[in-house]
Amino acid sequence: MASMSAADFGQFAQGSQESSEESQTSPSPFPSSMHESTANATWSRMLQGNKRFAEGKAEHPWQDKETRNMLTDGQKPDAAVLACADSRVPPEIIFDQGLGDLFTVRTAGQMIDDAVIASLEYAVKKLHVSLLCVLGHGRCGALQMAERELNDLIHAITAEADDSLETADLMDSLDERLAQSDSIVLRQAGISVWQARQAEADCLDDIERVHVAHTIEMLVERSEIIRQALASEQLMIVGARYQLDTGRVEVLSF
Repeated sequence: MASMSAADFGQFAQGSQESSEESQTSPSPFPSSMHESTANATWSRMLQGNKRFAEGKAEHPWQDKETRNMLTDGQKPDAAVLACADSRVPPEIIFDQGLGDLFTVRTAGQMIDDAVIASLEYAVKKLHVSLLCVLGHGRCGALQMAERELNDLIHAITAEADDSLETADLMDSLDERLAQSDSIVLRQAGISVWQARQAEADCLDDIERVHVAHTIEMLVERSEIIRQALASEQLMIVGARYQLDTGRVEVLSF
């Protein structure tokens, strides 16, 4: 995935809609056309489950004793989900899925480290999931923290300057300072906040959308296995944002 400019992120934020041996992915037993069909069907099923959940008609499928016993010898999830660790956003519940349906990885603000990458690569390479969903959500506390840390950093930068020209020069180095920060919140979520502001999309809803796009970009940049799976059409990645007030999942397009 090519690097996204501030304008690209702004367009993305406005364009959302409702509703080498070891380094490469092992061959899937299914052709790419079947993976695409499976991925689309899986995503459709997940969105239908979310609709049931939002309407208070959740079916809680595949959560019985028989299913539990059937899964003791192995798993074959259809999708992997990278989601926020927020207690209000459990993917299996909001998508109304059952045991064995989703391979879920959760961190605050769906931030990425080596363990997250390795977990998702396992889902792609070994479990052959056809779909990877990056799920953000409304009123994300991690992104609110990132906003505060970014504001503090900008305040510190401007305090170093003697005049407006020096301030401008120091602000030009903000991307580099964020990338080199000791804080993972600033390195990942802070970058998303800054990119959204540069695109004049600085309300929290838009920042959350930009952060999903930025997270997907980082996943593709950092994982050869995920890049290979995308290139061979063995994997589809989707971005989405859960809305706390409605219970609905907003599908993001970019």
